[in-house]
Amino acid sequence: MEEKVLIRLRMGSNDAHYGGNLVDGAKMLQLFGDVATELLIRLDGDEGLFKAYDNIEFMAPVYAGEFIEAEGTITHIGKSSRKMAFEARKVVVPRPDISASAADFLETPIVVCRATGTCVTPLNNQRKNKQ
Repeated sequence: MEEKVLIRLRMGSNDAHYGGNLVDGAKMLQLFGDVATELLIRLDGDEGLFKAYDNIEFMAPVYAGEFIEAEGTITHIGKSSRKMAFEARKVVVPRPDISASAADFLETPIVVCRATGTCVTPLNNQRKNKQ
């Protein structure tokens, strides 16, 4: 399946979990879960269930005020399982060194997390992808 899903949102101060406004890595997994849900709805007409992550790599810190885009694709379709690959990237960073409201759009996004996992859509819930 070549279809990709992309969501982009700003990390707020409520997402900061650690000192220095550092965002918990679990927030990236939450975004991947939302991406997976949309992919399953597009494929099967059902939200399905996230079964397991096979691999998760946290590659760079994420801070409140940054904009993160999370993208996912389905890499393999089984009878009820769907393997997926995800990547989260930092695309906007605040620039408090310039002013309280300054920010930069990153021409080259910074990859902050990659993961692969498996979701399941029970056969009786698959409305679009009857195999």
